[in-house]
Amino acid sequence: MQQALELCARRGAALLALSIFIGLFAPPLAAAMRFIITPTVVGLMTLVLLRVDFAAVFGYLRRPGLVVWLLAWLMLGAPVAAFGAVWLAARAGLEGPLGAAFVITATGCAATSAPAFARLVGLDAQLSLVGSVLSTLLVPFTAPPLALGLLGVALPITVAGLSARLALVVGLPLLLSLAIRRVAGEARLAPWGGAIDGAAVLLVCLYGIGVMDGILAALLAEPHFVAGATVLAFLSNYGLNALTAVVFLPFGRRIAYATGLMSGNRNMALYLAVMPADSDPAMLMFFALCQFPLFLSPFLLKPLYRRLVTPLPS
Repeated sequence: MQQALELCARRGAALLALSIFIGLFAPPLAAAMRFIITPTVVGLMTLVLLRVDFAAVFGYLRRPGLVVWLLAWLMLGAPVAAFGAVWLAARAGLEGPLGAAFVITATGCAATSAPAFARLVGLDAQLSLVGSVLSTLLVPFTAPPLALGLLGVALPITVAGLSARLALVVGLPLLLSLAIRRVAGEARLAPWGGAIDGAAVLLVCLYGIGVMDGILAALLAEPHFVAGATVLAFLSNYGLNALTAVVFLPFGRRIAYATGLMSGNRNMALYLAVMPADSDPAMLMFFALCQFPLFLSPFLLKPLYRRLVTPLPS
């Protein structure tokens, strides 16, 4: 089993890319997997925390200038930049119904899977954990006023509503990971590092299958709209990634690329969970289609990162 899981870790980028297409073209399987999305997120965060170097995490937390700038850009700067891009596109005659969805995407927190994705492509999982957890804590304070102020859209995200979710997807995994570390010991866990990464890949794959529920039906019903929205999702993800990497280059390439990956890969599952059923269908569809560039990012970007920066050791 250990060897099989290590193989999954080594082939993680390809498996993640495959998982969303399995979910897309096997709708009954995607519908069945949708009900286990939350347990897979809890399991994923537990495995991520088992692999985290807490000394490195606390090292970043002792750099308040970097952390404050990271959060300010992720939660404030990037949404304003996205709004600017939409405004310029509208002035050029390219206005469309997905502009607001693009801006709201940029207000989202970093994906829960950010540390796992960073590890897959050889970037800094510890910095990704800091960005993911802290941006998730901030999103109820930043996203609603930004969406309302920039777009006039009221996001139903509140501190009280997010607290239970945070306790489930961050608090519970933290307790579980600390208990496992205490019982097993670091010496016993160390040889299983690759296998833990492989198990994390499999959980993300299950999540990827589940979030594809309903996408094929939408594609068959409105192929042109879905195709255009998918292109915009890729432009949104990789555009924010590139812009953020440039902004953070003064901190060094490794930090810049890790932050760029976080900025592109936003937690749209949170918005899909809290948005009311009568929300704009185009917006909800765009949030779901954002999973394509997210899940394909390790497969598409890993070769680029290997050229740009020496991968961190597993």
